[in-house]
Amino acid sequence: MTNFDWTTFTRRIAIKAKLSDIYNAWTKASEIEIWFLSKAVYFDPKLNQLDNDKSIEKGCSYEWNWYLYDTTERGTIMDANGKDFIQFTFAGDCLVDVKLTIQHDYVIVELTQKNIPTDDHSKQGIRLGCDSGWSFFLVNLKSVYEGGLDLRNKDNSIKGMLNN
Repeated sequence: MTNFDWTTFTRRIAIKAKLSDIYNAWTKASEIEIWFLSKAVYFDPKLNQLDNDKSIEKGCSYEWNWYLYDTTERGTIMDANGKDFIQFTFAGDCLVDVKLTIQHDYVIVELTQKNIPTDDHSKQGIRLGCDSGWSFFLVNLKSVYEGGLDLRNKDNSIKGMLNN
């Protein structure tokens, strides 16, 4: 594992959907809750809460919660171009880039998480943990937008599953 890059990873998935639908899936609280979060709250740069159906912009911030976890992730939207690119802080000072491209009848979602610290805690919790988490949630994004099936486990009595 001497050549393993602990500081970044990229995951890609093809989703048969409209580009605008997938962009909205990342940029509106009402949409990101359908496949990723139990609760999303976005704030404009003046810290006023955005309506659930309003798209984020550069300078907005967020508070995210997941099913079965008592933690709140907070971060900043570093870029949101209104069409095919979003960048936000995540897991501390990490950056997540979400790039959307069209290929045939598919939207290719390319997610890169970078600036991951290289201490042992970050290697395990962020590099390996986020890689696993994003991989599942990207599959869930595809499932929801192609077939309507949400694969997330929301049952608090069953923890430690692949799908939570």
